[in-house]
Amino acid sequence: KSANPQWREQFDFHYFSDRKDILDIEVWRKDYKKHEELLGTCHVDITALPTKQTNCLELPLEKHPGSLLLLIAVAPCTGVSISDLCVCPLGDPNERQQISQRYCMKNSFRDIKDIGFLQVKVLKAVDLMAADFSGKSDPFCVLELGNDMLQTHTVYKNLNPEWNKVFTFPIKDIHDVLEVTVFDEDGDKPPDFLGKVAIPLLSV
Repeated sequence: KSANPQWREQFDFHYFSDRKDILDIEVWRKDYKKHEELLGTCHVDITALPTKQTNCLELPLEKHPGSLLLLIAVAPCTGVSISDLCVCPLGDPNERQQISQRYCMKNSFRDIKDIGFLQVKVLKAVDLMAADFSGKSDPFCVLELGNDMLQTHTVYKNLNPEWNKVFTFPIKDIHDVLEVTVFDEDGDKPPDFLGKVAIPLLSV
């Protein structure tokens, strides 16, 4: 029941500098009957923003009254990576030793915000549901930890896809839950849900 809502939420997105990324934002209204209505959209060209500073943007909503106030900072990512299985970031024994030293007991309070990191190897899926009329699916995998999200490539026409990718996340809250979701790519339409698993970090 507000025409001037304040959310004060922060979201982290990862993109590579060789891509031309547009941030699409939608504002929705929801009532008690779960009815949803689109109140407006706006778009931000990420590549046009100055880097290493916080940009304050007031964006008018397209074809609707009102505007959206955002703070957007474009900065180099630290601790987040995607790599192939054959070049796993922790495959080097020297690097593993450096990591062990970095997070040993005597260094626990050197950087309070540096809790640690999570490395996930996404190998394959088996016996997925067929989402297409051909009896196949075009699966890809999305990993979410807190507000960090990374995803694999799509393996087309396959119910037993192999991705063999390694994902590394910085940990901001030890109570976070890693959510791994498999979707079927469906062209310009929203992807179809094929399955999901949730893994609390404290269970690892």
